[in-house]
Amino acid sequence: MNFLKSFFASILGTLTALGLFFVIVLLFISGIASIMSAPSGGNSIKQNSVLALDLNLPIVDRAPSFDELQILLGLEDKVLGLPDIISAIDKASENQNIKGIRLRADFISAGWAQTRSIRNALSRFKESGKFIYAYADVFTQKGYYLASISDSIYLNPVGILEFKGLASEVLYYKDFQDEYGVKMEVIRHGKYKSAVEPYLENEMSSDNRYQIKTLLDDIWKTIREEIAQERNLDPKILDKIINNQRITIPEDGVQEHLIDALVYEDDFDEKIKMQLEISTDEDLNRVSVVDVNNASSTFDSSLKDRIAIVFARGPIMYGEGTKNMIAQGVFVETLKELAEDDWIKAVVIRVESPGGNALTSDLLWRAIEKLKTKKPVLVSMGNVAASGGYYIAAGADQIFADPLTITGSIGVFASLPNIYGMTEKIGIHAETVETHQNALGYSFFQPLTESFKIRTIKSIENTYNTFKQRVIKGRGLTSETVEALAQGRVWSGKQALSVGLVDHLGGLQDAIEAAAEVANIENYNTIDYPKFEEDLESILSGAIPSPLSKATWMHWVPENLRRQLEYTDPKNPLLSIQMLIPFDLSIE
Repeated sequence: MNFLKSFFASILGTLTALGLFFVIVLLFISGIASIMSAPSGGNSIKQNSVLALDLNLPIVDRAPSFDELQILLGLEDKVLGLPDIISAIDKASENQNIKGIRLRADFISAGWAQTRSIRNALSRFKESGKFIYAYADVFTQKGYYLASISDSIYLNPVGILEFKGLASEVLYYKDFQDEYGVKMEVIRHGKYKSAVEPYLENEMSSDNRYQIKTLLDDIWKTIREEIAQERNLDPKILDKIINNQRITIPEDGVQEHLIDALVYEDDFDEKIKMQLEISTDEDLNRVSVVDVNNASSTFDSSLKDRIAIVFARGPIMYGEGTKNMIAQGVFVETLKELAEDDWIKAVVIRVESPGGNALTSDLLWRAIEKLKTKKPVLVSMGNVAASGGYYIAAGADQIFADPLTITGSIGVFASLPNIYGMTEKIGIHAETVETHQNALGYSFFQPLTESFKIRTIKSIENTYNTFKQRVIKGRGLTSETVEALAQGRVWSGKQALSVGLVDHLGGLQDAIEAAAEVANIENYNTIDYPKFEEDLESILSGAIPSPLSKATWMHWVPENLRRQLEYTDPKNPLLSIQMLIPFDLSIE
């Protein structure tokens, strides 16, 4: 027995020692990394440099935070924050040692509105008199739209240029439900509220087809005109190129004046060297987004005035909230703290959400209303700020949207999964004993009862009317006007401006500058919120996916159906009342 005690004590002591050693090593590495990653305090950019803007990486609205260890390991360039990209471009335009930009954006992961924000920053860079050269092995349509702002565009001689117009595909499940007995019970309000249409029909309704078509046409008009302007082409010519399928091989891109030349990447670099007037034997001095931003910090510790940027990204759910999910927990608490922070002079809420839970949306709206009594609150819309996303934005003092933003979708529905048909087919039958009629409420295994449906309809009508009242009050519109704009219809940012749903066309920086003007401050720092603490478990769970995890198998479920399953709570049907964008819109 004493031997076993000594044996296990030795093992425990060894493990403890190893653990302490591991912690000490991490602290030592972190200290070195902190020194190495600290800004040099001066302009560390070499003369005759180019900003190597490689956007073939994940791009997110909120700049990711990296600790010293990640910086030492070189992981800070693996994800790019939109504010960091724009900041680096703007700083590069002012840095005398940076002469131009070397752009790669073959498979840009950003949404259309985010891409346009980057394109606008590149346009400002060109105004400084510096050059932008773009290259790709494969130009996706979105990547080409971004590259079209460049002075010269080059494509691999055996590469691909995608130029085809815009499309959105919607899957319909009615026959599948009828065949297998698995269905979504849906109740909706609004003729355009077609998020649930795929469960009710086998084909697209005329109302839904109309709204998608008008949305795509408006977005394409902006894209087409901006490409045509930079390439000195008639916008109508671009439509003819697509309709006549005149882009098939790389040479077609040159023939139609969309591409300047077909070259390999090493020859592309030679052209940049010629522009820089350096020898072909010399190496290009390339600097990254991180290098440029580290060379000159934008945070001034002597300034007390601050503008808070609250990033609200992802579906709206009931709960605590994360970086990729909006919920009342952390977000309401954050807004309360900002209301009491005297250093915060204004708040800009960046909304990137297709909507979601109706109750949570109203809790966030209420928190914003209370915050407005203390300081200005402005909203900047990202790629999509629709339905519940628009709900939380409606009361802001000012709303900014990009012309390519998808917004509106003022409508409500409820959806609940039901497998009664399937269980009946395989011989499983549900029986109920109740103290009162309708005590069971909704059952996953039984048909939707008429009484439950009546109660749900009443709740949906109440939520819809509340939604409209929020818009009427926040936007200063009449009830008749809001009803005409509502019923679940979606709008582009440009359309939303024309009908009064937003105040200005612009990006996040435009909203920040407007907030400073409203708050009457000239010099200020910007601070990102909410603050999230990542523990080791969450980091490891993201790095090592499990084949049995929900995230893994849900990846194979169609997007439209996946959203419904994520937002559905059969245990609490009240939380299944949704304000969600009316269709799965993937614009490519």
